[in-house]
Amino acid sequence: MLYLILMTKIVGLIGYPLGHSVSPVMHNAAFKNLHLDFDYTPFEVPPSELEEALNGLRALHVAGFNVTIPHKETVLPLLNEITPLAKIIGAVNCVVNQNGCLVGYNTDGAGFTDSLKAAAKFDPAGKNVVVLGAGGASRAITVMLAESKVKSIVISDVVSDKACALADYVGSYFGLPVKTAAPNGTELQAAIGQAALLVNTTPIGMYPKSAVSPLDEKIKFPSSLLVYDLVYNPRQTKLLKTAAAAGCQTCSGLDMLVRQGALAFSLWTGHEAPFKVMFEAAEKSLG
Repeated sequence: MLYLILMTKIVGLIGYPLGHSVSPVMHNAAFKNLHLDFDYTPFEVPPSELEEALNGLRALHVAGFNVTIPHKETVLPLLNEITPLAKIIGAVNCVVNQNGCLVGYNTDGAGFTDSLKAAAKFDPAGKNVVVLGAGGASRAITVMLAESKVKSIVISDVVSDKACALADYVGSYFGLPVKTAAPNGTELQAAIGQAALLVNTTPIGMYPKSAVSPLDEKIKFPSSLLVYDLVYNPRQTKLLKTAAAAGCQTCSGLDMLVRQGALAFSLWTGHEAPFKVMFEAAEKSLG
């Protein structure tokens, strides 16, 4: 029995705080479906213990792990290698352990663009976009939107310097108009009024604080707007409910979560992920 336990490959999730995550449920369902001897475990890691935690995961020979808030950017200098896309994005959400060499990837961006096309039937090319938040997830989203040849991007974050830094970086790198707007102000309202897509990359509205929205009630949505909320728990956030009431198309972050997870699954195992199995397991765990 001990031999079987030692042979099991461990993957997991690091973040702080973690709270309820559907990642263990969906990944373990996928491992079971393909008869793979893997186990997905969450590890709550405070920022002050990040380097120590990575050394421990390396020493334990974990196959890899996901990275979530607040470590997506701060983990970069602690890794042995970073893929070119992750370097451009400036954030890592997936790490593969290659014989002690920790390699950082970003599957958030591809998971998001795949979800836009598959779940929302939306092509961002030539469209005006508003992105709420300027953290690690926002970096992945804005870079992939820029690569998708959107017309313009407006970034809004409570920390204006962070929003400006991201806007300057993406704008200069891709030669794209990227501006900033203060949260809930007239500039943001004007940008939303001209946008075809609004993406919330912040954790505002996530369970258990699901009664709040990243946008003030005074902000109005045009009915032609697609509102995509990366928050997936609850499935229908206050932001999405408000948008739906305004006649907007809406999309929950659950689809992106599963798609970026499926990409990570393949990196860790070398097998194509059973997307449907993962999605159904994730959906069921949310009730």
